[in-house]
Amino acid sequence: MTFIWLYVATSLLLGIAAPVQASSDEAVSVTSSNLSLSGSLRLPAVTSKVPVGLIIAGSGPTDRDGNSPMLPGKNNAYKLLADALAAQGIASVRYDKRGIGNSVPPGMNQADLRFEMYVDDAAAWIAKLRSDGRFSTITVIGHSEGSLIGMLAASQGKADAYVSVAGIAKPAGQIVRDQLRPQIGSMAALWQQNETILASLEAGKTVDPLPSPLATVPGLAGLYHPSVQPYLISWFKYTPSAEIAKLSMPMLILQGTADIQVGLAEANALKAAAPRAQLVVVEGMNHVLKHVVDMAQQAASYSDPALPIVPDVPNAIASFIRTVK
Repeated sequence: MTFIWLYVATSLLLGIAAPVQASSDEAVSVTSSNLSLSGSLRLPAVTSKVPVGLIIAGSGPTDRDGNSPMLPGKNNAYKLLADALAAQGIASVRYDKRGIGNSVPPGMNQADLRFEMYVDDAAAWIAKLRSDGRFSTITVIGHSEGSLIGMLAASQGKADAYVSVAGIAKPAGQIVRDQLRPQIGSMAALWQQNETILASLEAGKTVDPLPSPLATVPGLAGLYHPSVQPYLISWFKYTPSAEIAKLSMPMLILQGTADIQVGLAEANALKAAAPRAQLVVVEGMNHVLKHVVDMAQQAASYSDPALPIVPDVPNAIASFIRTVK
């Protein structure tokens, strides 16, 4: 199965509560559309009811811990976030999305995947957490592509609160344009073919076969593979800024200034669409929640589990969650 990997692949062409001891991960699962999704529950070592956050991973084959087989090592961003939240008395569930890690159904056909399936899966997790008497409130925490999944699932599943981390405001099709323009924008024929395909997908129509020379460029041929196009169509139709504007629950928007995949303008646009939301800008934080100062550190941080996440992230999320009723 070929996985969709946009945000990275296209680049190739504050009060704090007293800490409490965290327990180890507990294996959990939920069934959604006849598929068992595998996850990890991290509970703080307390006996009273606690808030819980549902951590939704970003694009591509990113697993529950924030790692991808397309990268040379692990960054463990979501696992580190779960650790830090548990240390502040907040439980969390992180899970392998449909088709990833331990949530791969036998004989899964990529052409059958739709963005709404991810939303339904997240809503199933919300329902499971709602039925668990150990939890007081449920906050959806969506990272990158998971930000939009989280917006829709938080509404569908009636979560208590929502957090966007490095989420985009524009439709994904426009993000693809923005990321590809520096790579192929000067190649008129290739750019025009790319634009024609994007416009067709945005209109809900597939393009098969792919035109040449675009079909001979591995990165573009993989991005627009005919088996991927139905998913892209289902994803491109959503505008995150419009979806977040529909939410009435408490909201937090987190964005790093050193994120080379999602810029600060996206967070500002989400905030403009949802004025009630809190906006926290974290200086020096990149897309995988690590502090970096140069491009060499950017590359290394994606594959370095020993590099901690920026403390401002769990601190801001924990402070926000504690206000949720």
